Amino acid sequence: MTLQFWYMLPVSIGVATVAMASGVEGATFFAPIFLLLLGLPAEVAIGIGLVTEVFGFASGVTAYVRRKLIDYGLAGSLLMVTVPAAVIGSFLTGVVRTEALEAVLGMGLIAVALTFLRAPDHEELERLDQGVEADFGAGVGETSLVTAEGEEISYTVCNRTEGQLLAGLGALFMGMVSTGLGELNGYFLLRRCRVPSRVAVGTGVVVVAVTALSAATIHLWRFSQIGGGAFPTVLNVCLFTVPGVIVGGQLGPIVASRLPQETLERTLGVVFALVGMLMLWRVAQA
Repeated sequence: MTLQFWYMLPVSIGVATVAMASGVEGATFFAPIFLLLLGLPAEVAIGIGLVTEVFGFASGVTAYVRRKLIDYGLAGSLLMVTVPAAVIGSFLTGVVRTEALEAVLGMGLIAVALTFLRAPDHEELERLDQGVEADFGAGVGETSLVTAEGEEISYTVCNRTEGQLLAGLGALFMGMVSTGLGELNGYFLLRRCRVPSRVAVGTGVVVVAVTALSAATIHLWRFSQIGGGAFPTVLNVCLFTVPGVIVGGQLGPIVASRLPQETLERTLGVVFALVGMLMLWRVAQA
């Protein structure tokens, strides 16, 4: 263990704060940072991003468990697809060329940027929720949840097979380039599945956290097998990123309550688009 990457502690606090405030996967930020700023190989950057993301999302899971906003049945049906898909994607990073991984990551960042730039605003979320309430009153629908505040939320999950296919595709990309699942899940649960927004977010956090854990485990196993400096580098970076994301995970909800969500998402959309184009330009110049 060394203190070489000490500066990643404040960076990780800032990244995790923004990630939790916006709902985006933490590895979406970390992989480009590790790749472009630290100069780590693409495979190592992606693996460290996933390991760090697991700890960042763990605090988010506990928060939604306490608020009773998780549809465990829906989460389980999605995890049946996302976990094996993420494992396959993690193994693919060992056989895909570094330039190809960087190109896929760059395109993935641009895709994430587009989802943020087209994300539903507060008024649209209210309309989506009101549409669910109009169809399914209290006690009506296949699923009924009672929140920690005693509110009953009822709905019926639509397009389950489509959702599993989308989630599986997102998990495959998560295993390969550390991002993609959260954004595809958000689209499916809110727009196609018509799950109330609060339950969609809570359920999505659980799916992303467990899937990221499975992918990160495979990456760590592979680093321990290939030898060289990969595994020590992972440990030295995570020494500072893990406590950073734990702190940032607690600060994120505070920031979210004080900063307009639409402004934050649009800003991140522009940033991800620029970083994605920068990575594609880097690949083109190689």
